[in-house]
Amino acid sequence: MRSLHCLLSVALAAAALPAIAETPGLNADRLKLIRPRLQELVDRQEIPGAVALVARHGQVALLEAVGWRDVESRKPMTPDSIFQIMSMTKNFTGVAIMMLVEEGKVELRRPVQDYLPEFKGQLVEDTLPDGNRATHPPGHPPTLWQLMSHTSGLAGDPGGEIADNPQTLRLTLAEAVDHYAREHLCFEPGTRWRYSNMGIATLGRIVEVVSGEDYVHFIRTRILEPLGMKDSFFFPPEPAADPDGQRDRIALVYKHAGGKLVRSGAEILAGDSARYRAGAKYPAPEFGLYSTAPDLFKFYRMLLAGGTADGRRYLSRQSIATMTRVFTPNVSPSGWLGGTGYGLTFEIVNQPEGTLLLHSPGTFGHGGAFGTEGWMDPTSDLIRIAMVQLSDATAGGVRSVVMQIGEAAVE
Repeated sequence: MRSLHCLLSVALAAAALPAIAETPGLNADRLKLIRPRLQELVDRQEIPGAVALVARHGQVALLEAVGWRDVESRKPMTPDSIFQIMSMTKNFTGVAIMMLVEEGKVELRRPVQDYLPEFKGQLVEDTLPDGNRATHPPGHPPTLWQLMSHTSGLAGDPGGEIADNPQTLRLTLAEAVDHYAREHLCFEPGTRWRYSNMGIATLGRIVEVVSGEDYVHFIRTRILEPLGMKDSFFFPPEPAADPDGQRDRIALVYKHAGGKLVRSGAEILAGDSARYRAGAKYPAPEFGLYSTAPDLFKFYRMLLAGGTADGRRYLSRQSIATMTRVFTPNVSPSGWLGGTGYGLTFEIVNQPEGTLLLHSPGTFGHGGAFGTEGWMDPTSDLIRIAMVQLSDATAGGVRSVVMQIGEAAVE
């Protein structure tokens, strides 16, 4: 009976995968290069395994899996393997904020303190020439759009008594953000770019306060469930409540040591991946989501289609145009790839250097701390997704293979 249940689960999972289509304007022979190139990375132990997806005009043209989701147990990577997508979660938080903008419940130009009074009186901390530190009120308090573009002045991660929370996830979102409000700003809002996990988490708390809903519930009911993203969640199901075998499909996180791949431990974001966030309270609007390549395709297809999917509108075209406009033209550096600027939770290619991975100008997307990447190219109507789990910043080879070959296949 148990093996019958397992076979049924596999069959249902396979049925849920998107159909692979011969997509006009994509060179199928070029796309076929992706799998052997990724396999080479597995064979050299550069990566444990990976999933790649390329789609154009709303149709999936390639979905490939290579290697292992669990190296020690020899569990193979599959197209529906589930990954911690880390900072790619920020885009979902951004969409949630824009939904509230469209409902007239928030205004992006208003100060954060208008929605979260605990931020009133937040000070800027400067380092003086003699090495001493001094504080002063900011010229203006940070705004919502500055949280979204990482120009608010909030630091990257929390310090002090809650410095462990990004690993342990022991606080609630409300408790964590209350601590963030007591941190000093690192610079005058709007004058610099500093990647701020605390800033995006604060947006997640604003979602809760303004909507009256739990952040996870809002994301699940307003985005994930309507889009059919059934393998996307913040907290893995317990074994007794996991009919779809999601827990077993989660890819574990690895790093390199002594020339070999070894399991990452409790030191990484969200803790040991093999503990499946047991006891976690913090949803991490900045890095908390698990997802699959097919699920992310549904989200990205909606964005490229101007905010609609299967007859349902999620956002207006204007909201997406606003999110994918560069808000840091005079702030350098901004973004991670080089040749990019930052919009409202999206990184956007806006300089020649940004095209070196064969991104078209205007391509937007995001990466995650464990090597996952998702990029949308409005010029080619192209989606490219690369999924891998490495905690030591060595996943660049996967990104290069999927991004370069995927765009080079456009004819």
